[in-house]
Amino acid sequence: MFNETDAPQPPKVLSTPLEIAANLRQLLESHDPLIISFPERSQRFQSYVVHVDRDTGVVALDEMIPRDGEKFIENGEPFRVEGFHDGVRIAWECSTPLTITQIDGHRCYRGPLPEEVVYHQRRNAFRAALKLSQLVDVAIDGTYLKGDGAVRGKLLDISATGCKLRFEGNIEHRLQLGQVYENFKAANPLGLSDTMVELRHLHFEERINTTFAGVRFHNLSGQAQRKIESFVYQLQREARRFDKDDY
Repeated sequence: MFNETDAPQPPKVLSTPLEIAANLRQLLESHDPLIISFPERSQRFQSYVVHVDRDTGVVALDEMIPRDGEKFIENGEPFRVEGFHDGVRIAWECSTPLTITQIDGHRCYRGPLPEEVVYHQRRNAFRAALKLSQLVDVAIDGTYLKGDGAVRGKLLDISATGCKLRFEGNIEHRLQLGQVYENFKAANPLGLSDTMVELRHLHFEERINTTFAGVRFHNLSGQAQRKIESFVYQLQREARRFDKDDY
């Protein structure tokens, strides 16, 4: 149903300090958000690279959001760091205890540069946009959703791996980047219920009073995967037919 060129490309493992520092510096300069996860813990935390020094072999991460993740750093628990820069996944493991300190008056966690970094350039799966007259109703709910009741919005586009959503007003305070929400629903004709999604992007556009979110499907069942692929294929066919009608 989908071209093999849409499949993820194999990741590279970077192991030289030069390569590692250069990629971490990209995350630093672009202020790309990081997702921090601890083994055996379901909650995710957000941070940023705030300092990279290849000469001294040091990297520092910004204070975690939410702050209560700091107790796991204090306990010396190992964790995984994952960021995205221009569609490239940059990830590493941290098993060395970090020092809680400050840079320019801001709290941060300092430690050695990672010995290895996974660099994964991934091709984007075909992403099908919905016509404004056909936007599908969606809702997100789950254990880590803040506030009362699900957040409800519209499905803007979808691929085999994730989708883009739109919500009226500012809901940034209710969602957390990197968190997995276990109750994602999408009305017919997609017809998804109780699907797990991981929040990848979150942005409030004040000018139009709208929040945009990007989610990645998480641990899909075979039935849900088939529903999504069928829906994307249908949209793809409609888009091609529409393009032909233009000529």
